[in-house]
Amino acid sequence: MNNRAYLSLAIPLTISTMTTPLIGAVDTAVVGQLPDPAYIGGVAVGTLIFNTLYWVFGFLRVSTSAFAAQANGASDPDQGILALARPFLLAIAVGICFILLQWPIEYLALKLFSADSDVSQFVGEYFRIRIWGAPFTLMNYVILGWLMGMAKIKESLFLQVLMNVLNMILAILFVHVFSFAVKGVAAAALIAEVTATIVGLLIIIKASPFVWQFPSFQELIDTKSLKKMFNVNKDLFIRTISLLVVINMFTAKGASFGTNLLAANAVLFQIHYIMAYFFEGFANATSILVGKAVGSNDKELYKKALTLSKKWSVIIAFGIACSYGLFQKQIIALFTNLSSVIELSITYGKWLILYPFAACFGLVIYGVFTGATVIAPVRNSMIYAMIVYILLQMTVTPIWHNHGLWLAFIVYTFGRSGFLIMYTPRLNKKLFETT
Repeated sequence: MNNRAYLSLAIPLTISTMTTPLIGAVDTAVVGQLPDPAYIGGVAVGTLIFNTLYWVFGFLRVSTSAFAAQANGASDPDQGILALARPFLLAIAVGICFILLQWPIEYLALKLFSADSDVSQFVGEYFRIRIWGAPFTLMNYVILGWLMGMAKIKESLFLQVLMNVLNMILAILFVHVFSFAVKGVAAAALIAEVTATIVGLLIIIKASPFVWQFPSFQELIDTKSLKKMFNVNKDLFIRTISLLVVINMFTAKGASFGTNLLAANAVLFQIHYIMAYFFEGFANATSILVGKAVGSNDKELYKKALTLSKKWSVIIAFGIACSYGLFQKQIIALFTNLSSVIELSITYGKWLILYPFAACFGLVIYGVFTGATVIAPVRNSMIYAMIVYILLQMTVTPIWHNHGLWLAFIVYTFGRSGFLIMYTPRLNKKLFETT
């Protein structure tokens, strides 16, 4: 494993992963061209609701990828199939629950964000359409996780690009041709999510390295395997809850500053998502390599994956920060043509120059722990960072307002990286008794 081999895995995964935040980014950009900032606010809050719902169960993709990579490294076809079947059934069940509970979810979300009446109206329009895609979105998480874990990178890339290009085309068509406004972007996302799931299942049937045979009920409910899966997923669930507490506190506080500032923060947060997912592409590559190393008990592969992850996380941070710093105005202009929102976005967007340096180690080294399916340190580091954020938001936001909000978020991101790095020597020793 060298730089070239690592990048040959990481770059396609980065392209694939970078498409993940594009549904929210495209929706924001499309409605950002409409004359009222309430459209941006409505889609921003609506997108956040679904990010909250889906990110809570984001462990479906992460854990599926890790278990699939370990099965692939061990050349175990039975475990490879079970790594897909178990979370797939869970995804269907959770998605159906979301649909059945859509009314209380919408009510509680609108109460939480306390947005203006116009914004709340658009949030409701967006939510009531996209909620029907919940089972498909969660199934797609599992499909993508399994394809990545099996190192089917081209297939996962194709699936992600298909979903996001379809969403982009339909969103532009529904909003700017048929004038469906917020309902149009929601319908575009729903159609794209359903299509991606159907195509993903066809890809799995064709690309699976195993002879496909659905496992028996006894295999599905194997106590030892289920316990390991649920322990990993439990820690990832707590990690995600901690992340969502921060994001929702950030958005709710930003909403209290008015519609224009809510819209500006929404634009900046979409840019932040794109930066974060760029790092996550490299984290996915690291997770696959570490999972394969653990499955095959290859200490050298593990050590090389760890070294390359640290090296490229720093290089990426410099690249992203410089690119954003040079083209900040042009990037923000892609999301909205409203001068008031652009001006506020530029004012507060300078904080994003610091974000890549704050996030690089935490986001990439995260892949080391997920690949090893040792998630407790990830959970703990997120809890500690969340506590830091809450304390800072409570103390600095009343003084510096939106600047204080962004300061708290950047310090929180530094905390995520620092706390997780502290656990790395212990992981090394646990896996291969190295230092």
